[in-house]
Parts: sequence; C-alpha cells; structure tokens
Amino acid sequence: MTTLILSALPISTSTYPSLSKSSAKSPILPSISSLSLPSNRRKANPLASSLLGDPGPLSSPRAPTTPLYPRPSPRSTAVFFSLPTAKPERASTEKISRWSARAIKSFNMAELEARKLKYPNTGTEALLMGILVEGTSKAANFLRANGITLFKVREETVKLLGKSDLYFFSPEHPPLTEPAQRALDWAVDEKLKSGDDGEITTTHLLLGIWSEKDSAGHKILASLGFDDDKANELAKCANEDAVMNYK
Repeated sequence: MTTLILSALPISTSTYPSLSKSSAKSPILPSISSLSLPSNRRKANPLASSLLGDPGPLSSPRAPTTPLYPRPSPRSTAVFFSLPTAKPERASTEKISRWSARAIKSFNMAELEARKLKYPNTGTEALLMGILVEGTSKAANFLRANGITLFKVREETVKLLGKSDLYFFSPEHPPLTEPAQRALDWAVDEKLKSGDDGEITTTHLLLGIWSEKDSAGHKILASLGFDDDKANELAKCANEDAVMNYK
C-alpha cells in the first residue's frame, strides 16, 4: 500500500539530472541515503535505550556555567595585621609593638561604618564607632558603662557631620583623615613611651581619639559625657586587651 502511494506522487525529473528521458515514465525513487538527515545532527548513542531515547554522547563536554555568586576579590577579604602609620621609619624599629587583634578588628569595623554612612574618609568618629561595633574590648565595655553606645555615637556623628549624598559610594577602604592618622600614631607613641611589653590595645586607640581635641571623635565623646577624668581612669587598664587574640 505504501509503495502505491509513493509511486502516485509526481516527481519532477529536473530534480534528478541523472535521469534520462527514457526513464521518465518509470521514475526512480530516491535512495535511502539521500533521505537521511543533515550531517550536523548528532549521531545516535549505541548505548541509548530504545525506551528512553537517545540521551546524547557520553563524552559530550559540559557547557561552562557561571556561578550565581562570584568569588570575592582577594582585596575585599583582606584582613589587616598592622594599622597604617604616617611614620614609615618605625618599620625598621625592633621595639615597635604590634596592635592587638581587637584593635585591628575595631579598625576594620571603623572602615565599614564609614562606608555605611557613605563618608569618603575614615575619621576619628568612625574609629570610635569601630570600637563599639567590635564590642568585646575593655574600651568598649568602659564606654557602654558610661552610657556611650553605638546608636548615640551614630546619631551624634550625623548631627555633627551631616548625611552624605544619596548617590555617593565610599571606596572599599576609605582613607584616614589627618586627625584619625594622628590618633593611631599617638597610640603607638604612648605605647613606646611606657616601655611595657605587649600589644597596642583598643584602649590606646580610644585615648588617641581623645587626644585629638578638634576632631569629630573628641567632640562626640565630650558631648556624651566623656572627660579627662574618665580618660585617666581608662588609661590604668590600657594593657588588658592583649589577652585574647582572634584567629
């Protein structure tokens, strides 16, 4: 039945130039090979099941995939092991003390607080907030015991310095302001003057902020009730933060 239907279909001899006029009356059907699919079709897998169909070649390479969450750059996950200094000659001094883990974490949190407020620099006010964000140091506990909390410092910072532009984005590591850099250097100098062994702690950092009389951090501390008497009281326990180190 299938043969009769195919033979009844009109086939033009112009399609097959090899056919002569004498064979026009009995047209030759195209061979099976001429009816095969284009060569760009993938070959059937001999291991495929007749029930499941052709799953494709087993050795076909997988298409490259793009991760949903790209890996962070090495700089974005960097951890500071030493805080910046304006006196590079200290690097060659054998007596230089290292910063404590809490102080280093406080500095990292200070940069983050500056970015949250969209400030272009890390100032003494950000260093103060970083101490409170870290939260486990002697300096942070002393501030909270005297009613100086992170919320209050943020509120006073916005009152004093204002809000940043909505469409401004801080750099990944906002550079230090001059008062903030002097506060860090003051902490290092005071540690060297004391002659004590151990690390530079967050207490040294807080007292360095207080030493900058015209800085935003000093003004915020003063507005929240911090004074020289409290600074002297805090200075007595300046070396107590070096007990615990973060890994």
